[in-house]
Amino acid sequence: QVQLVESGGGLVQPGGSLRLSCAASESIFSSKFMGWYRQAPGKQRELVASITSGGSTNYADSVKGRFTISRDNAKNTMYLQMNSLKPEDTAVYYCKALILSRQYWGQGTQVTVSS
Repeated sequence: QVQLVESGGGLVQPGGSLRLSCAASESIFSSKFMGWYRQAPGKQRELVASITSGGSTNYADSVKGRFTISRDNAKNTMYLQMNSLKPEDTAVYYCKALILSRQYWGQGTQVTVSS
């Protein structure tokens, strides 16, 4: 059973930055898909960014140019660098990994963008 643990969330002012981390308990080298999702109050969970084992990335239109997803297989960790944060980015952020045809989720980390 792979465990994913997110960290790095918090309260930040509009225009600020945060870097989220998703640490896996086992190797993510074989993970063909890893992604960051978010869920705001009263809204459905949405895909924010994803990265494949080959390093291909994909972003939601709302975060393109502001967020950057990356992964460090040696550290079994995925990251989400978030810049130019907006109040509408406020949500609980979750990481997800697809490993050997099974999907795993983290417990989530709260990101609040407010002045």
